[in-house]
Amino acid sequence: MKLRIREHWRIWLLVGFVLVSTVVLFAPYGENRGVLGPAEDGEGNAAESRYTNLEFGLELSGGTQVRAPFVGMTVDGLEFGPDAERDIETTLREELGLGPGDVRADAESGTVEVFDDSEVGNTTRAEFAGGLTEAGYETTEEDVRLGVTQDTRNGVEDVLNQRLRERGLGGGTASQVSAPGRQFMVVEVPGATRTEVIDLIGDRGQVEVQALYPTEDGGYEVQSLLDQSELSGIGQATQRQGETFVPITLNEEAGARFGDAMRANGFARDGGTRCGYDLERSLEENTDDDPGRCLLTVLDGEVVFAAGVAPGLASSFESGAFDEDPSYRTTTTTFEDARDLEINMRTGALRTELDIENRGTSFFLLPSLAEQFKPLSLLTGVTAVLAVALVVFFRYRKFEVAAPMLLTAAAEVYILLGFAVAVSLPLDLSHIAGFIAVIGTGVDDLVIIADEVMQQGDVSTSRVFDSRFRKAFWVIGAAAATTIIAMSPLAVLSLGDLQGFAIVTIVGVLIGVLITRPAYGDILKSLVLSGDG
Repeated sequence: MKLRIREHWRIWLLVGFVLVSTVVLFAPYGENRGVLGPAEDGEGNAAESRYTNLEFGLELSGGTQVRAPFVGMTVDGLEFGPDAERDIETTLREELGLGPGDVRADAESGTVEVFDDSEVGNTTRAEFAGGLTEAGYETTEEDVRLGVTQDTRNGVEDVLNQRLRERGLGGGTASQVSAPGRQFMVVEVPGATRTEVIDLIGDRGQVEVQALYPTEDGGYEVQSLLDQSELSGIGQATQRQGETFVPITLNEEAGARFGDAMRANGFARDGGTRCGYDLERSLEENTDDDPGRCLLTVLDGEVVFAAGVAPGLASSFESGAFDEDPSYRTTTTTFEDARDLEINMRTGALRTELDIENRGTSFFLLPSLAEQFKPLSLLTGVTAVLAVALVVFFRYRKFEVAAPMLLTAAAEVYILLGFAVAVSLPLDLSHIAGFIAVIGTGVDDLVIIADEVMQQGDVSTSRVFDSRFRKAFWVIGAAAATTIIAMSPLAVLSLGDLQGFAIVTIVGVLIGVLITRPAYGDILKSLVLSGDG
């Protein structure tokens, strides 16, 4: 059988996709990928051998899943301009006793959010409505809904995914799921413990730099100087000569304001400043014992480091050189603290936190147990293929009909595996179920083609074959369209495992209709006609 490229382009297209899938599945490309040998993890240690580039999700590699709702309440449908946003936020903070990052007013969408509620904090719907009324926008308790806006949810999802990448937790994902009347964030991290995941996502990660200095009346004052939005460059956490620090660079506006604050509050002096702040004690307790002049690094409201200003930095404040090159080091006590600060500064803070403690759920699967699912999943797939093979051979009793059918179905699954690697889809049991469904529907369609062509009498010419094949293909196309339409809601809605099953099934059906079914038609045509058509 000669396969001329122009005449049998569908077969060559199938071969091309198989070759591309082979490269994607086995080529040693990207970080921490290897073939027939050990790959190294992020710290240079030998990891387990990887024979393919497939990624496995929680159910096949073990790890932790955390599911929790967003903390907050929202009022929609308000009308106010951009100039009123700050006034609304200020009024609500004063009325409800909240911090700077706990209220957000957005004139474009006409929404006001409070990132606090009675389950985690102290703010009730009635108090939120009363605060808005005090700000000049008549609001009732019924106007307040639990949850936050889509924009806030998207921002939280982006920050969490970036945190996972920065921390090097390969395969970890954060995604939104819907439930009646509530939105949830689901974070899955293969190979990680619950404590590791909670430590990474449980806090908002609001980093703030404050100045603590004495006042003329003998007391102390704390002034907020910087937050993440005013940083233009974050260096890597570094440990050098017994000191751990994170180099940071401020943007031009923040640099000038920071320098002015340092000069106005006594930090720009020869010899630097003294700081005796004790991290084990509260701010009030420290100010009773004359801590000196300190720059405080505050993470989620907790002072994690305090230090005076070094002589060189103090001189740059005094001369104004800092305003031209606004960069300095934020020092910490341990490298782990420095790394946490770097990640939070680089990724930014979560607009709101996740209520893991009260309304969240978590699931941990031992990696050793998950490893047992891999051979079982492979055995299930092989059993399905063998069962299909026996039925096909029993039905047709012709090797030239049945063998290409099974090879084409196998090529369809192989291409689908390549797709999973190309889009970095971590395989779970729901995806394996989708693969088995694809095997079944694929062979079913190929049987329709073979029956239509072989059971209607002898095929003597290409015209007869093409007519029968087109008739069969219309049936296959209608069935594929029905499957895609039925699966689309599951693929679009955030319904956990059902979504993974639906996506794999839809992609498998598309691969079959566009690539493997036409290729099988060309193969069958060449074999049946034996070059006589």
